[in-house]
Amino acid sequence: MTSTDPAHISITPEQVPALRRRTNAVLIASQILGGLGVATGIALAAVLAQEVSGTEALSGLAPTAMVAGTAILSMPLAALMTRRGRRPGLVLAYVIGALGAGVVVLAASIGNFPLLLVGMAGFGAASSANLQARFAAADLAEPQHRARAISNVVWATTIGAVLGPNIAAPAGRSVTGLGIPEASGPFLWATGVFLISAVLVAVLLRPDPLLTARALEPEADSSPQGRSLRAGLAAVAASPRARLALVTVAVSHTAMVSIMSMTPVDLGHHGADIDLIGLVISGHIAGMYAFSPVMGRLSDRLGRLSVISLAVSLLAVAALLAGTAGPNHTQTAIGLFVLGLGWSAGLVSGSALLTDSVPQPARAAAQGLSDLTMNTAAGVGGAAAGLIVAQASYGWLNLIAAVLLLPLAALAVLTPRWAPKAKQAPDAAA
Repeated sequence: MTSTDPAHISITPEQVPALRRRTNAVLIASQILGGLGVATGIALAAVLAQEVSGTEALSGLAPTAMVAGTAILSMPLAALMTRRGRRPGLVLAYVIGALGAGVVVLAASIGNFPLLLVGMAGFGAASSANLQARFAAADLAEPQHRARAISNVVWATTIGAVLGPNIAAPAGRSVTGLGIPEASGPFLWATGVFLISAVLVAVLLRPDPLLTARALEPEADSSPQGRSLRAGLAAVAASPRARLALVTVAVSHTAMVSIMSMTPVDLGHHGADIDLIGLVISGHIAGMYAFSPVMGRLSDRLGRLSVISLAVSLLAVAALLAGTAGPNHTQTAIGLFVLGLGWSAGLVSGSALLTDSVPQPARAAAQGLSDLTMNTAAGVGGAAAGLIVAQASYGWLNLIAAVLLLPLAALAVLTPRWAPKAKQAPDAAA
């Protein structure tokens, strides 16, 4: 068994490149599987909620519960990773996600809406694993290539995430003989996929990347206080750039979740069937993940703040396109694709900037705080999205999402483009 004490990890700097490649390969494989399971469920979460609850006004609560589950688990998982490394946290998250998916299937079968929301919250743990994997890739990355390392792992989700919505229909049809609702079929498939991901990480993610990174910096503060959640919060509060990073990922994720979660419902209003909905969501997810290496390289070359500004612009254009599309399914699809690009730019640049801006011992805690913030904000946005669409329209939802971008744009302009020399980021040279 691998020790959780960094002092017991014996590795030389010459061994780091090979270990980095092995770690990234394991993370990429788990992201492909995890992305498949998450995207398959996300594609039909709002639709399943509407079927079980019998009202459109509550349809937004399913993706909201999913995001809430991701948020609720962010800090406990960060605490576990801070103490014991990335591997135990990722494994636990995938197992909880599998259990949650099973509960969703049960709730749909008996028509119990509150139980459905509980299952969706558990399902969200798998999203937490996928999000935390990007930070695991950054643990061993060279500072000047940190955004690229994050983006490569985010990119790996493309394969599973694009396939997921497109197999939602066959996954649904596969359970028709089992006496459970067709829309719950993807969640049954996700149960098995998440368990496979958990086994993959448990067996192959050794030595642990976070513990190895600590072993390579023996002079860093190794006390429990230096690695505590309080230390992570203090590190973020002390750095304007870390605060900008936190706001970037929170606003980008909130805008994306709010618009994306209600797009299937809006498409349904305009005559789209489940296959077309799956194609539109697949295009959106391709925008989220397929071009993340481009965002990573831009972030490393042009600077984190430049790509944050790009994220704001892309998200604003996406809201305009989707919000004015009406029955034009092509325009909706383009808007959702651009929405994914904006999310990718915000997530990659914000995650890299946060990692740059806090000391190594406090990084896991600060990263957990980032995921807590982004998913809590997105959970509120997702819950409001269903009500906004029911009471006003999908167009109004997009307008409100665009307004959320204004404070982020202002903060990006006001944040210094330099960093202390010890934590030099690309923006310092930009």
